[in-house]
Amino acid sequence: MHTKRSTCRGCGASDLYKFLELGQTPLANSFLRDSSEFADEVSFPLDVYSCPICSLVQLVDVIDPGVLFRDYIYVSGTSETITTHFLEYTRSVIDRLAVTSDDLVVDIASNDGTLLKCFQAEGVNVVGVEPAVNIAAVAIQSGVETLNAFFDMKVAVEICETRGRAKVVTANNVVAHVDEPREFLTACRHLLANDGRLIIEVPYLDHLIEGLEYDTIYHEHLSYFSVTSLARLFFESGLAIEKIDQVAIHGGSLRVWGRSRSELEDHDESVKRLIESESANGLTSSARLDEFSNRVSTHREQLNDALNSLTGRATVAGYAAPAKGNTLLNYCQIDASRLPFIFDKNPWKVGRFTPGMHIPIRDTGEIEEVRPDYLLILAWNFAEEIIRQQDAFRRHGGQFIIPIPEVKIV
Repeated sequence: MHTKRSTCRGCGASDLYKFLELGQTPLANSFLRDSSEFADEVSFPLDVYSCPICSLVQLVDVIDPGVLFRDYIYVSGTSETITTHFLEYTRSVIDRLAVTSDDLVVDIASNDGTLLKCFQAEGVNVVGVEPAVNIAAVAIQSGVETLNAFFDMKVAVEICETRGRAKVVTANNVVAHVDEPREFLTACRHLLANDGRLIIEVPYLDHLIEGLEYDTIYHEHLSYFSVTSLARLFFESGLAIEKIDQVAIHGGSLRVWGRSRSELEDHDESVKRLIESESANGLTSSARLDEFSNRVSTHREQLNDALNSLTGRATVAGYAAPAKGNTLLNYCQIDASRLPFIFDKNPWKVGRFTPGMHIPIRDTGEIEEVRPDYLLILAWNFAEEIIRQQDAFRRHGGQFIIPIPEVKIV
């Protein structure tokens, strides 16, 4: 179930630098069904390293992906922000690449098919690849052809043989999840038609550090990418990057457009300039990483001080139970004594308990009945959407606590 790497998953180097320890932490999406499960809950080190050779920031504690992803409860379609993002994404791809109804789009880690439904609406042929049995079933039931499998070269060959090569392969927030990213990217390249593009989205390390987004670190996310580390991985996987967009989703992400090096021999000059900029800014220097670690520790003190100041004079509940929230709750040791429950609209989470801190999750429809004084927004990257949705709570005097990048009450 748990192994520990001794080498960098990007370049194989062995001299990794540990700069952040978030403590023994349970798996961020392992929500518990019953209090009887508390005693048997397991946790693992959540330590973060940097490779001085290729600059890849990473975890070395690796959990069996079957444990992490075969039964999954994150669903893309529950977020208005994600749906809007995917609509823009689809239009951008179709317009830039002149995608037609004769073309094939393959989405890897396609979840409930939210992105592929956008392409389907434009008449494009689609195939999803999703390892979670329950989530793949949801996608199939909604009419999105989906292979229930972990993506690898075998799956890539199967798709090529049955559906042909793809004009577009998308892989959003999944490359960070795989322990061998070069093998994954090589399989993606195999899927591409001659004029095909691989388009991935990954959270950007620079935004993670600048925005103090340490809660986005959890065991599913094995890698945290700079342009420098991505460019090396792409090149060694037979791919060249022709374009990188910075998009706001998930606290700041990179949308990377790549194609086979048989069609584009080297990365675009704009990509090389981004690499030079990262070097000049010392993105993965030990000094900057150590400073980040110190800021994380200070933030824990500030958030706990803010919550402690409300104890006894106001009621505080959580809003949304994302995986990132469990990193925050466990690192800051915020349990049910200070946050008695969390509201969430995902039916697969309602009625369960958060990993580690064992906070019960209730349906968002109960907010009006309970009427807490404050809602701690754990899905802070969707704060605008949440505040808009909970206008009635605000009109009745409720306030929101946004924890990242600094504790703010609105």
